[in-house]
Amino acid sequence: MKLASLKQGRDGHLVVVSKDLTKYTDAGHIKPTLQAALDDWDIAAPKLAQLAEEIEVGSVPTERFHEHDCDSPLPRAYQWADGSAYINHVELVRKARGAEVPESFYSDPLMYQGGSDSFLGPRDAIPLKDKAWGLDFEAEVCVITGDVPMGASREAALDQIKLILICNDVSLRGLIPNELAKGFGFFQSKPSSAFSPVAVTPEALGPAWKDAKLHLPMLSTYNGKAFGKPQCDVDMTFDFGTLVAHAAKTRPLGAGSIIGSGTISNRDPDGGAGKPVADGGLGYSCIAEIRMIETIRDGQAKTPFMDVGDTIRIEVKDTAGHSVFGAIEQEVVKA
Repeated sequence: MKLASLKQGRDGHLVVVSKDLTKYTDAGHIKPTLQAALDDWDIAAPKLAQLAEEIEVGSVPTERFHEHDCDSPLPRAYQWADGSAYINHVELVRKARGAEVPESFYSDPLMYQGGSDSFLGPRDAIPLKDKAWGLDFEAEVCVITGDVPMGASREAALDQIKLILICNDVSLRGLIPNELAKGFGFFQSKPSSAFSPVAVTPEALGPAWKDAKLHLPMLSTYNGKAFGKPQCDVDMTFDFGTLVAHAAKTRPLGAGSIIGSGTISNRDPDGGAGKPVADGGLGYSCIAEIRMIETIRDGQAKTPFMDVGDTIRIEVKDTAGHSVFGAIEQEVVKA
């Protein structure tokens, strides 16, 4: 099934959406919000799934589904932790500044804890106060969990993955170096992220969800031009079971926790760092990655970060070309 939160109050209003994202029916009589459904998932999920079936056969009232009416599925969440599962991205970051990748990065996931009290909706503008802050998008896959006990195994963590969605993990690259130099991690450099209009159960993804990975391409369109189309399962060093278990190593995760994959990043078939879409490559899921490749190749980055008026669209389509989660489509505006 596919679930969305229409803009209403702080936590949205829960609706069930048709498979083709064309219509929805109200789910407020089951649970008013997605968080409330996740808090009581074993009871709520079967009722929501029945409602999803009734939409498909036309036995419940429906209304036209408009993605721009949506907030992020969880407009705010108890937990947002983002990993860096694609080592190609990490290798490029390190190589661009002449540093080696520590061996532990290949066996122990990177992860940071982000702000989760004010997510952007999938069609909300991205506010930018200062161009020098280096605004960037990051196209990612995320999962929403149920209650994950502390110390859960990978297999136990997998059982608690309730929903999958996609994300624009907005970053301010110009602020990152000074923050990391303090040795205390990201904060100001990670403003509000945005998530897809709908969140989808693993079962509804069918063969596209396998081995705790999404087996579809991540499509990024920047200012109307194709920017990236890497495969989400390829070069993913750590699957979502591993990422969720990593997050729960020393603490339980409450229902409604969101765990991200980090920037989707593929190598070229010949093992190279990756070429732009315009050059026949799979492109990139963030501007920083092409800038790192330019730095390695030419000695300096040439592609600018985002500015007021720039647009980004992030979407995943199935093998038939249909949108799976709906699209994140945002414009940068002056804060």
